[in-house]
Order: sequence, then C-alpha cells, then structure tokens
Amino acid sequence: MKMLSTLPTPRSTLSRFSIPSTITTFTSHSQTLPQASLTTSPPHSQILSTRHSLLSRNLSAVDLVRSHLTRLRLTEPHLRSFLHLPDDQTLLTQAHDLDRRIANGEEVGPLAGVLVAVKDNICTSDMPSTGGSRILENYRPPFDATAVKRVKELGGIVVGKTNLDEFGMGSTTEASAFQVTANPWDVSRVPGGSSGGSAAAVSARQCVVSLGSDTGGSVRQPASFCGVVGLKPTYGRVSRFGLMAYASSLDAIGCFGSSVADTGILLHAIAGHDRFDATSSKQEVPNFLSHFDSTSSLESKPLKGLRVGLIRETIEDGVDAGVVSTIRAAASHFEELGCSVNEVSLPSFSLGLPAYYILALSESSSNLSRYDGIRYGNQVYADELDSLYGDSRAKGLGSEVKMRILMGTYALSAGYYDAYYKRAQQVRTIIRNSFKEALDQYDILISPAAPSAAYKIGEKKNDPLAMYAGDIMTVNVNLAGLPALVLPCGFIENGTAGLPVGLQMIGAAFDEERPQSFINTCKMGELLRVGHIFEQTLENGRFVPPIVADSVE
Repeated sequence: MKMLSTLPTPRSTLSRFSIPSTITTFTSHSQTLPQASLTTSPPHSQILSTRHSLLSRNLSAVDLVRSHLTRLRLTEPHLRSFLHLPDDQTLLTQAHDLDRRIANGEEVGPLAGVLVAVKDNICTSDMPSTGGSRILENYRPPFDATAVKRVKELGGIVVGKTNLDEFGMGSTTEASAFQVTANPWDVSRVPGGSSGGSAAAVSARQCVVSLGSDTGGSVRQPASFCGVVGLKPTYGRVSRFGLMAYASSLDAIGCFGSSVADTGILLHAIAGHDRFDATSSKQEVPNFLSHFDSTSSLESKPLKGLRVGLIRETIEDGVDAGVVSTIRAAASHFEELGCSVNEVSLPSFSLGLPAYYILALSESSSNLSRYDGIRYGNQVYADELDSLYGDSRAKGLGSEVKMRILMGTYALSAGYYDAYYKRAQQVRTIIRNSFKEALDQYDILISPAAPSAAYKIGEKKNDPLAMYAGDIMTVNVNLAGLPALVLPCGFIENGTAGLPVGLQMIGAAFDEERPQSFINTCKMGELLRVGHIFEQTLENGRFVPPIVADSVE
C-alpha cells in the first residue's frame, strides 16, 4: 500500500507511525443548520484525509482552522460541548506556523493539523482545567498531561476543553457545575457522560478527535449516545499523568473519533510507558495502522475463524427491546463476515455494578481530599482552619460529588471496611477471572454499550439509582482492566430521527492491537482491526447527526 510518507511533498516525522493513504479529501463546511439525513458510505479517516490534503497542498491549515471556527460558531450555541476555547488568533497562529513549515519542506508530525478536543479533567498548561467543578474554577495547571503533551508533540492542535460531569462523576454531563451539554442527534437529550462534551464535539464535527476519561464507562456510554467511536484502552496502556484522579485503579484516558481508524491513530499517538505514571505499562505499542484497509481490499469473509461471544446477561430484562434487536443484528453481521457467534453467560456480570460503586466511591473519597482550599481549589476565608476546609469544600463541590465522597468514606470507615470495600475487591477478582475464562473461549465479547439510547435531559437527574443502573454494561470492563471499543451499529427510531445505538467489543488485555506477525500466525484479530472491518462493511454505517448532516461529505 502506498504510504503518505512517500509523497514528494515535505518530509514528515512519523515516529512509530506508518500511515496509509486510502483516504477521502477534506470538504468545506456549510454555514446553515441542515435537516436530518442518512449517509450510506462507510466512515473515512478524517486524520488521513486532513494529512493528505495538507501535504499535497490541496488545503492550508489556515483554511482548516477557519472552517472549524465557522462550524463551531454554528453548532456550539446549540450543544455547549466546550467549557474553554482558545481565542481565534491562537489557533490561526498555530495554523500559519504549520503552513510555513510545510512550504519550507520541514518535518511535520503525523497529527499535523488535526483538531483535538480535550476533556476538562485532563490538564492543559495553556487553558484552564476545572474538572467541571467550581472548586477549580479558573485553575490553570503548570504542565500538560502526558497524553496532551504527546498530541502536541505530534502536531495536533488542541481546540478547546470539553464539558463533563464534575470530576467525572455522572452519566449525562448534567452534573457539570457550569452547563449541560446537548446531544447532537436531539438537543433535548443528554449526550451521556461523564465525557459528554468530548463525544458531542466529535459527533458534531467540532473537532476531528477528542480525549476523554473512562472510570466506569465514561467514554463508551457517550460514544453510544452520540453515534461515535469510543475506545477505553487497557489499564496502563495510556499514562494517567495529568488526569484528575477519580478512582485511580479504574481510571483510563480514552479516545473518541468518527471512525475506528481515527480513534486508533489517536490511541497510537498517546499510548506507551511514561516515567511519571508508575502504573503505565512498558508493553510494546505495535505499528498497526496498515490494518485499516479499504473495503475493496477485503476478502469476502474477512473475519473468518473469529470467535465472538455475545454476553447473554446484557440482552435480557432491563434492556430496551430496540437495543437488543440492534445488537442481535450486529451479531448477524459478524456472522456474515465469517465469525462464529454464540451466546456466553457471565454469571458474575450483575455483581459488577454494586462492587464498582463501592470501590470507585471509596477511592474518590481519598483522591478528592486534596481539594480543600489549601493544596488545591478556591479558598473560602474563615477564622479557623477547620472552617476553611469545610466552607471551601461546601461551596466548591457539587451535590453529586459530595454524596459520593460521603458514601465512599462510609464504606472505608471502621467496622464497615470488611463488609463493603473488602468484599467488593473479592467480587472484582471473581469478575476478572470470569472475563479471563470467557476470553479463553472467545476472541472478543460483545454487548450493548448502554441499556437504552439517549434519554431526555432531566429525565433521570432526580433518580440517581436509575442513572447508576445505566452503567451496568460498562463497569465490569474497568474492574477487569480490559480494553473495550464502542462503535455505532444501528438506530432506535424516535420521532422524525433515529437515535444511535453503540456496540461494545471487549478484548483481552492489550488486545487493542497486535503485531502484524502475530495476526498472520493466528486468526484472532485485535479490537481495532475487527472494529474497522465491522464498520466499513456495515450497511448504512456512517453516522452523521442532523445538526451537521448537510455539511459532511
């Protein structure tokens, strides 16, 4: 396959990248809100498209940024995806510099010109990082998170900080201290959470890709609600340095994109060991990008021999009938691609939700103690130190965060530790072993990413238990530390337009990608390759929301 690095245009620093050139060129954006429409062509890589256009001089970085700003002005008042945006001149200056370096034949990184949004609990030195909380309002870190630093080093342009539930504690973005983000498919509905802003921004093409964080499904559930691809990597695959800690044994920085290829390219950029994070893995980050082949190069049964297990407990009572039928249709598509698909039972699956909330809340009660008005956070004046602590936290933290801190502290308190925290850790081991047994029999496991499509804003705000129950599909993956990929696989009809449904694919640890030599000797495919083939062969497989449908090719 011809590589972009072989073009006679400027040299490019590809690091460990090897970027294919099967792409579609960039198109300009409309300035009017369109009506809903469906596109039938499979999604293409915006990263590869942008790169090709820049290096072949068909598009300038300045034009790219101006087009982005136009779309942002059009959509942001409706969606409120971003909490912080750099001024226009800052972005245009970066674009001018990139155009100059290309014109001079200088080296440019593999993410050159790629517009990247960053969840606001991931530190950025040049923009505020609030975690969606009043206690960190206007806080500006003195450093970039490792993931952000790597994006910038490879040429990515950070276009803003996205909205989230406060400190990642929520499933709708309604728990943000600043604003509620709307779903691009229906602005009366939630985008999911806690990474709702990052998912909505990619869905509405306000950016090319975005970074989020996933503690119990906070990348995957919004990806499902917003009709985009979301990837939660293996625990340790991506450095957590610079991510505001919620539950340290569960947290992971994840990726959003409008295609599997873009999501995989972003993961590849940020993955790898980091000396600032002792939990980051030294596992090799293979070169996998050549696996993103076009449909014309695929065999008639490109996934022949792949063993797929459909988790039975995820398609039973409590899951919307429309979601179940869409997931069963996705399973049938796997069979058409040559896979063997069977239902598999994970009896411990239902144990994950209560165990997760005990562990996550216990860890959060410890992690969030640093926001006391002294070490971190806005300070409320008081005559005594205890009052300063109490008043600063009372004023700065929201109700959902306070409730979770109280529950976590209770679970860790004397006399209750063994009954709650210790038992939850034992359940975690059972769940991890259950996944291991299932993944010894199957190459990947599949399930819905959420038990329903996106629901109305305010529908579950006063019913926290119902909101927590929505995490049932995703929390077990975090407890086991496994990678999971969510990609849109169909729609549930709702009024004049359908709402997207996400398929979750779960793999063994570090199975996001495998070295090419391993794939050649084993017919088991890694998540990104399998997801890419599924996406590219799915009928009506391109998911573009009504708010931008007419402006996306």
